Amino acid sequence: MSVRKTKDVDVHGTTSDLPGVLGVAESMLRRFRTLSFALLLTPLMIVCCGCVGLAAGCGLFVFDLFRGVSSSWHPLLQYMMMGCGISFGYFTYGVALVFIIPAANFLMPFRVKAFRGPFYSLQAIPWFIHNALTYMVRYTFLEFLTPSPLNVLFYRMMGAKIGKGVVINSTNISDPGLLTLGDYVTVGGSATIFSHYGQKGFLIVAPTVIGDYTNIGLKASIMGGVSVGKNVTIKPHSALLPKTIVRDGETV
Repeated sequence: MSVRKTKDVDVHGTTSDLPGVLGVAESMLRRFRTLSFALLLTPLMIVCCGCVGLAAGCGLFVFDLFRGVSSSWHPLLQYMMMGCGISFGYFTYGVALVFIIPAANFLMPFRVKAFRGPFYSLQAIPWFIHNALTYMVRYTFLEFLTPSPLNVLFYRMMGAKIGKGVVINSTNISDPGLLTLGDYVTVGGSATIFSHYGQKGFLIVAPTVIGDYTNIGLKASIMGGVSVGKNVTIKPHSALLPKTIVRDGETV
């Protein structure tokens, strides 16, 4: 992992320490923060809207089938059928989005990687985009697939390393590209797992690793840089702070 030393980086500065064109680009990012975010968000919004549009098109196709079948029915039955078409169309949209978003994430030219640096840095952009895509599914449909093999498949397709027999009963998962879940891990309801945190003006993105046969309790929180061994029990509402190491067989 390539990390810039904290003492060499001014998190409030407007000048990058990167060489060449990258340094110029990062300096512009820091100097014109509002404009830079607007420029970044514009193509990201286009990608997200395109993904949602493709998934919605699948849903509209299903709705149109229901509407076509009921076009000659009595109005009451027709409206009931169209209502069913909206419901089935929404679920078709959601399932399609589960596959479309990982495809878009795979096609991105940059991959999220572990790093430590200012929030306004070029290294933060892949992390920002990766989570934005993840949240498109998380906040529009993923709750309806949790827990199920489909939500596990979604996280796998987003880059998470997930073993066999894993159950994930939560959508509060960020940075799946930096998450490792061993065999037969159980993630309890509403547990929160993420691989980043902020500290003294820095954004730290660090892998989160959870070993085989570990049980994560209801609403527990696991932060970036945490390493959990095998056969660990993390009790409900527990919090594992950054860089915590839990050894095999322990109970937190």
